[in-house]
Amino acid sequence: MVKHIVMWKLKEEAEGKTKKENAEIIKNSLESLKNKISEIVEIEVGINWNDSDAAYDVVLYSVFNTREDLDSYQVNPHHVEAAGYIKKVVESRIVADYDK
Repeated sequence: MVKHIVMWKLKEEAEGKTKKENAEIIKNSLESLKNKISEIVEIEVGINWNDSDAAYDVVLYSVFNTREDLDSYQVNPHHVEAAGYIKKVVESRIVADYDK
């Protein structure tokens, strides 16, 4: 199993929406990928409520059977579309991929 974790800090305002609105859009768009991309075993998106300066605003937790499945997910048009919006509203991003 492969775990793919991503965290984003969002801009206070972007694409005419607030940080909170964009967090909800990200959550809904990424979680909807489960029904569109067969390689996804599990996907969960959380919106942070901790107001620490060190905290990130949105976190993605996803699981794939293989590294190849993760690679396929990354280039899937549905993921590319979701990622395109995220890039417009994100201030910074961190990622970790690991085998379990």
